[in-house]
Amino acid sequence: MAHSHFLIVGLGNITHPMTRHSIGHLLIDVLTTRLGIPLASERGGYAATTDLKLEQNTVTLTFFKPRALMNISGRPTVQMLRRTAVNPANMVVIHDSVDHKPCVLSPKFGGSAGGHNGVRDIISALGNNQDFHRLRLGVGRDGELADYVLGPLSTHERTYWGVTGPGSELVWRELTRIIQKSLKT
Repeated sequence: MAHSHFLIVGLGNITHPMTRHSIGHLLIDVLTTRLGIPLASERGGYAATTDLKLEQNTVTLTFFKPRALMNISGRPTVQMLRRTAVNPANMVVIHDSVDHKPCVLSPKFGGSAGGHNGVRDIISALGNNQDFHRLRLGVGRDGELADYVLGPLSTHERTYWGVTGPGSELVWRELTRIIQKSLKT
């Protein structure tokens, strides 16, 4: 029986909840609600930890919402990574993606930040290590980019990514797929 620890980080801006830019925070709230584990305020952000049985393995999941603004979230994310003794390859970062249509989930492992400043800051804080998972949640693009991503999620997007929505189920399935695949290597 293997035991591994995974860090799931949702990027966003605490000061702009329920916006496209904070969709990563929303998903952390949704996932912890689904699992029945409350987030607690701690140094650098909000976190919740639980053990989960997947097949014959017990895994520890730590969910984390950095308190820092998204574009400077690298340091608190890496501090949480070190506190949980997680290898970067066991980290999943959930964030918005203007390069994907709304309500699309696009998983990725490694590679560049793809223009996402929050991911870029995490890569920098990891000493340019890009070897971690990302779940890019499509928000699309329309008009002035800064205004658009800081705009509120539509009713459809909130429902889609919400606790009972199909998007949160897709995210959960992808997380469990990543974890199971990691346990086999």
